[in-house]
Amino acid sequence: MLNLQAVLGDSGPLTRVLAGFTPRPAQQQMAARIDAALRQREILMVEAGTGTGKTYAYLVPALLSGLRVLISTGTRTLQDQLFHRDLPLLAGALGRPARVALLKGRSNYLCRARLADIGRQEQLLPAPADVLLQRIRDWSQATRSGDLAELPELTDIHPLRPQITSTRENCSGARCSENARCHVFEARRAAMEADIVVVNHHLLLADMALKEEGFGDLLPSVDAVVLDEAHQLPDLASEFFGVSVSSRQIELLVADLAREQGAVDLSLPLERSLGAVQALLGGGERHLAYRELRAEVHQALQMLQRACRELGAQLEELAARTTPAPDLQAFAMRARAFATALRQICEQPGLADAGPGGDADADIDADRVAGARTVSTHARGFALRLLPYEIASRFQAQLRQAGNAWIFTSATLAVGDDFSHFASRLGLTGAAALRFDSPFDYSRQALLYLPRALPQPSDAGFGDAVIDAALALLESAGGGAFVLFTSHRALRHAAQRLAGVLPAELPLLVQGSAPRELLLRRFRASGRAVLLGTASFWEGVDVQGPALRLVIIDKLPFASPEDPVVRARIEYLKSQGANAFRDYQLPEAVLALKQGVGRLIRSEHDHGVVVICDPRMSERPYGRLFRASLPPMQTTHSAEVALQRLRELSCETAPP
Repeated sequence: MLNLQAVLGDSGPLTRVLAGFTPRPAQQQMAARIDAALRQREILMVEAGTGTGKTYAYLVPALLSGLRVLISTGTRTLQDQLFHRDLPLLAGALGRPARVALLKGRSNYLCRARLADIGRQEQLLPAPADVLLQRIRDWSQATRSGDLAELPELTDIHPLRPQITSTRENCSGARCSENARCHVFEARRAAMEADIVVVNHHLLLADMALKEEGFGDLLPSVDAVVLDEAHQLPDLASEFFGVSVSSRQIELLVADLAREQGAVDLSLPLERSLGAVQALLGGGERHLAYRELRAEVHQALQMLQRACRELGAQLEELAARTTPAPDLQAFAMRARAFATALRQICEQPGLADAGPGGDADADIDADRVAGARTVSTHARGFALRLLPYEIASRFQAQLRQAGNAWIFTSATLAVGDDFSHFASRLGLTGAAALRFDSPFDYSRQALLYLPRALPQPSDAGFGDAVIDAALALLESAGGGAFVLFTSHRALRHAAQRLAGVLPAELPLLVQGSAPRELLLRRFRASGRAVLLGTASFWEGVDVQGPALRLVIIDKLPFASPEDPVVRARIEYLKSQGANAFRDYQLPEAVLALKQGVGRLIRSEHDHGVVVICDPRMSERPYGRLFRASLPPMQTTHSAEVALQRLRELSCETAPP
């Protein structure tokens, strides 16, 4: 058995080699428990409060175990940090060199064939895109990995990105002329040969979904899986085990067919059907339940499904007359897959048409149908989704079938000391669980301020009251604040109210005005900025030091019952005799609040004030559960106490 206390202790190799490494008892205990779970192929859940050092607590046992370990993260940022920084540092310090591979999804790698195809088509591009395209071409000659993260100017939403990356549907595989130099193939080959493979949850879940179909190849090749930021898994797994189809996917199929001689005219009915649906849905930002669509939209979607099915049949006939025709066969499969997805989303259980012209591929899996059907529209098109209500049995089947060790870790898995909500959603009931409180001295480092005089969140004047209260807090703190909202509407209202009202020396940064990482860089550099954010700033954001000394949260983060997915899940739970508020809405809100509050204290040197403007924290019985799940901070209802603490922090951080 490894003496991990010695490895991670005062006289261990990490203390000698890694600058700034500090031994932590909780880290040593967590590492020892993870080591035992790896050796015994256990399923283990670990909540580790901020400052526990959970990253090293699982990386050290993984490196020393001699096992093939798959590490999955919630974000590409952490994925890159593990691969480029943490693993090389630890392997060197431990004297345990390991073959480590970084593996991302297809959309993160350059496809040489599609890049060349852009040139052959001589597509007309706007001048900025043309300049960037030349930059990509130059880079493509030098890059070894093909990872588009090496091109920070090529954002995730840039229109060039889908033009130079492949999807599973449009990849030619072994038939591709660039197969020998394929970046995706090379990354997967390196992953299959590595001791440690670093992926993200999206890729892992895609592999699990494929494994259900007999194609997944990551999980069978490893001995253990470690999932960091595991609190994200239940919602992500629901997406991957569900069904979706978007206008963008169909448009890409049409674009691919335009390059296939003899198949261009076949796609015209599909284009017309797609255009009819888009015209009826409009281009506004909406998110609604499928059943809320007007009857004519339902009919248009049925026509779109029929067009996909018929296109698939026509492409199969054309492929049969053309030898060889692997691309035509692949296009036919894509069209039929869209028809199946549309049928599963748009038709209720038991209503599938098995009559003449029916599609054998359109048989509806009961697990997939028992879910929330939603429609999202935006300026560029629409997306339809079916999210299953229950994924626990399918996720558990994957775990049992693989026979690996599974380690789930995050700063927010438990409600109080109870892991049952997280465990039940993934079928982990009965799995071992333990939690470690943060080693930070929250009673000294942080103050929790719960204002008493604010109206209820349902009151029409609540948003203005929050901003009025925030102004005095922001001025006393001298900036250095996150103001976190539970809705984009509240954020927009706050941005309008604060614009021109904040003192000139307090820069106002608003989510959406620039990429997140750029906003964070500006925030850290300023030391006096005020950043307004919604969901993406509640977690995965790490600002250490005096630049952040105040976090204001407008209200308890209960998911909006107007959200079609939330509304459908509530109705489903009620139909099953469950208490939707107690069993779903409340624990989800508690975990989300823990994430938001966790933005403030990120090191033993941080100090600050957390303000939760929702009076329900003090007035409702469930407020006790929220408070019990937060770190043990001093609590006050006095505005003057909070303002005085902020004035002190502002003086401490003011430049000389």
